[in-house]
Amino acid sequence: MSSRRQFLKRCCALGSAGVTAHLTRLGLITANAQSNSTYQAMVCIFLFGGNDSNNMIVPIGNYAAYAGVRGPLALGQGTLLPVNTKAGVAYGLHPRLVNVQKLYSQNKAAMIFNVGTLVRPTTKQQYQQGSVALPRNLYSHSDQQSQWQTSNPTVSGGTGWAGRVNDIVAPVTPFPAGVSVAGNSALLNGVSAGGVSISPGSNFGLDSFGSQAASDARFTALQQILTFDTGVQMISASEGVMNNALKSAQEIASALKSGTPLTTVFPNTGLGQQLKQVAEVMQVRSALGMNRQIFFASMGGYDNHSDLLQSQDPLLNELDGAIGAFQAALGELGVEQNVVTFTESEFNRTGGVSGTNGSDHAWGGHHFVIGGAVKGGDGYGTFPTMQLTGPDDVSNRGVWLPSQSLDQYAATMASWFGVPDAMLTSAFPNLGNFTVKKLGFL
Repeated sequence: MSSRRQFLKRCCALGSAGVTAHLTRLGLITANAQSNSTYQAMVCIFLFGGNDSNNMIVPIGNYAAYAGVRGPLALGQGTLLPVNTKAGVAYGLHPRLVNVQKLYSQNKAAMIFNVGTLVRPTTKQQYQQGSVALPRNLYSHSDQQSQWQTSNPTVSGGTGWAGRVNDIVAPVTPFPAGVSVAGNSALLNGVSAGGVSISPGSNFGLDSFGSQAASDARFTALQQILTFDTGVQMISASEGVMNNALKSAQEIASALKSGTPLTTVFPNTGLGQQLKQVAEVMQVRSALGMNRQIFFASMGGYDNHSDLLQSQDPLLNELDGAIGAFQAALGELGVEQNVVTFTESEFNRTGGVSGTNGSDHAWGGHHFVIGGAVKGGDGYGTFPTMQLTGPDDVSNRGVWLPSQSLDQYAATMASWFGVPDAMLTSAFPNLGNFTVKKLGFL
């Protein structure tokens, strides 16, 4: 019984190699070599829970207004890591973001201000009067997490915006162009393009049965079962998916074994190990026949209704450490110019403090875009006026009305990735509602 459970567990573990509908294509992996000049990748780091970006990027030039809004949540001005825009406007990064500050000073990181889900450009008056279409269920974790991944703010579910980008740029690829190292992701699901889920550090295939001979015997037995013609269509279809998964797991394992160990040391954190796995997959891109890839990584814990200062500090420390190691690994692989890393989170949090020294669900927030191709050392978009009940606060608690839409943010990256301007609205249906289609940071 114990051996049987182990066997079934190993079979189920193939899910870490992506046992989903798109796996029927994984058997097509080839060894088409791809040069660095044609390879491009995007890496999404999703901060689940709603990151309080008010303390991630602070307006030093208007610190008094910031401190007045934040109250006990305000970071000490002397603790902030200073950065300046090209226009000379001073900001401060959270004191844990030392690697991000370094990358910013090297023009490899940019700040994107006040981004949020929008159907169309919206004013505070329109919001308060309800005279314009708004994203459904604003301030809801699940709805906004979905909308940030689908860029579809008026309906539930649907394909992901990165999946639609891959539909256009890489609709048929030997290996799925979307790779998640953080479980299933709506972001990567297109109409024809799909995604594969890989658990960092997992073994691929049927191994760990005590000896290679035992593993081989069990693998042969399972193949015999899967090739048995039952005549039942549903069972046959299921057998086909599992059979493709087994083949794909072997091919993935073979490709990863062809790489050499990275010299870059990654932190032993959840996000650190996810980004290490991303770097390892990028290293064997030629063996997988890939020239376009979009990756999804994530970390949770950002729903800080209480004790924000104490709770956010280790989170941003983990984020910064992982980003620093990942950028170093990209340099080691020679693809720093070819990879763009960006943050997402379902919403920002209130500028005002909660009753338990935290902050509550809000709307527009700030993000980082990092990479050699980024027009870094600058800020993009419009920073909100730090004033409760001010022109950018749609409540009385510091809920910032986004000045940039998710569509504009993502379309900027999609354009760099290869989506023609004429097809951007195919990936982002609401982009046509905005006069400015791209934010210019790439």
